[in-house]
Amino acid sequence: MTRRERLAWIGLLICAVAAYGPVLAKLATDWWNVSDASHGLICAPLAVAIGFARRRELAETPRAPRDAGLIGVVLGLVLLALGRLGVELFLTRASLILFTASSVVFLFGWRSLRVLAFPFALFALSIPIPSIVMTRVTLPLQFVASATAETALSAFHIPVLREGNVLVLTNATLQVAEACSGVRSMMSLVVIGVIVARYLEHRAAARVAIVLAAVPVTVAINAFRVSATAVATQYYGISAAVGLPHEAMGLVLFAVSALALTGCARAVAAVHLRRSSGALS
Repeated sequence: MTRRERLAWIGLLICAVAAYGPVLAKLATDWWNVSDASHGLICAPLAVAIGFARRRELAETPRAPRDAGLIGVVLGLVLLALGRLGVELFLTRASLILFTASSVVFLFGWRSLRVLAFPFALFALSIPIPSIVMTRVTLPLQFVASATAETALSAFHIPVLREGNVLVLTNATLQVAEACSGVRSMMSLVVIGVIVARYLEHRAAARVAIVLAAVPVTVAINAFRVSATAVATQYYGISAAVGLPHEAMGLVLFAVSALALTGCARAVAAVHLRRSSGALS
């Protein structure tokens, strides 16, 4: 290692610890305490584990440091400063990804970054969505779930009055809260979709299709969950919508969502195989 490389390593390490130590600490706190960010407890350790598993491939990759990476490092620090001035957590966290990826390019080159692209993508998914975006996504999902529940209740000839995301039954009033919108499950399912797509598919279009399938699968399963909860509440009272039964249903249906997404991946592979067989024949 040359003197220039040693100085670069030391400088970037000092910048990383000083600038991003508080960012990582706050991010880890949110993963633990904020339910909508809890998928980070899976994404981040998995990203580190996959990156560590690729250490041999990284060591065998020819080193070709690029000074262009230094531009990304500087831009990352600028983004960090802007995020702190504007008290915008998402900017500071996004700057962490840019800073780290650019450091890899500066020290090792573009090929090394490609080796670590998947771990970087997983870590990027662990960053919570900005509140302003979350609000715009959550409310429509609440309305979809409540409207579906209204339809299901009507199919069972159960009297119901829906006002926005509130369902008024004869024996209880249910509100499809933000926690019941399905956003949390959607983020976790997107992560599963990314992992499934990465290891079961090699075609870019198929990978995108698998990840995108997480959205309708989540919406459908969550709408079913809210509908089932509303029907159960009518017959068994408000206890069916709170506590252990409610949480257990959520866990079971999330497992069903993961299986459905895996089924989508297999369906995509089957369609490709059928088309390939047809082309050969």
